[in-house]
Amino acid sequence: MKTFCSVWLLLSLVELSPAPPASQEPPLACTGAPDPAPPQPETAEDMASTGDLEPTHYPARRAAQVALHYLNTHHGSPFRVFGLQQVHKASAEDVAAGGRKYKLDFSVTDWGSGSAGPALRCSADVLFPRTERHSAPEVQLHCEALHQINSTAQEEDAFYQKYISPDSAVSARDIPDSFGNVSEEMQPFWRLARVAASFIMLRESSENTEFNMAKVASVTQQESSGEQLMLEFVVLLHDLPSQVTHKHTHRLWTLMDTEAVCVLTVCVCSAGDRSVEAAGVLVSRQRRQGPADRVAAQMPSRHQTPKLTL
Repeated sequence: MKTFCSVWLLLSLVELSPAPPASQEPPLACTGAPDPAPPQPETAEDMASTGDLEPTHYPARRAAQVALHYLNTHHGSPFRVFGLQQVHKASAEDVAAGGRKYKLDFSVTDWGSGSAGPALRCSADVLFPRTERHSAPEVQLHCEALHQINSTAQEEDAFYQKYISPDSAVSARDIPDSFGNVSEEMQPFWRLARVAASFIMLRESSENTEFNMAKVASVTQQESSGEQLMLEFVVLLHDLPSQVTHKHTHRLWTLMDTEAVCVLTVCVCSAGDRSVEAAGVLVSRQRRQGPADRVAAQMPSRHQTPKLTL
């Protein structure tokens, strides 16, 4: 059976003025298990400490959010996106090569499954390198029973077939709306935008950031030819510590492939007053079957264009 195969993503970054904090919760229509209590404010001791960390404080949660972005880039889809439920244990250590490594034990829930979605227990090592140029965190992740989550291949195929139609003309603004609601039709687009945004949030993350997708400002279907589905998203990402909101424009192409090899290319281009050098990531994912619950790979620096195969 053909399945949802590939996405090609172009993004431009514009730094906006400070904005109110973005909610860490999914839209009301996508809510699954209750989210944990908000993290406690960090202290100077938190930022400098090594050894065991307080799981409810920001340093532990920031590192867990990075692991969450990593999980979504590898296992998210229009019908699956994960949210952080709770950090159970966390520790930090300085590494000889330069940087700080966090060891985490945390749980996530699949927002795409609603209230019936199971909680998954995960462990991760997150390394924040200390280099002259910003380097994305390096993540090693393991989630128990990830392969037992219901496959979304049939839903993805139906999604593609529905919107590849010549009569399809998707266009929407403000997802979720001012009341936190997302229509049933728009939920796959909200999840897809969040998965795509996870690539940028992962790559731009550091020990001093905590990114979250605040809103999908708009989604518009573009004209395309052949078996391509082209969408354009405008997404607002919020950095909690700095209270700055970043605006990204995403163009996505989706293809079908009988071998179910999924390819995602990300290019960050300069925009506005902020110059971001071009870079790319090519991720090749094999068939979605078997116990593929162990993932270990590294995101690139701004000056690398590697290929990562799961």
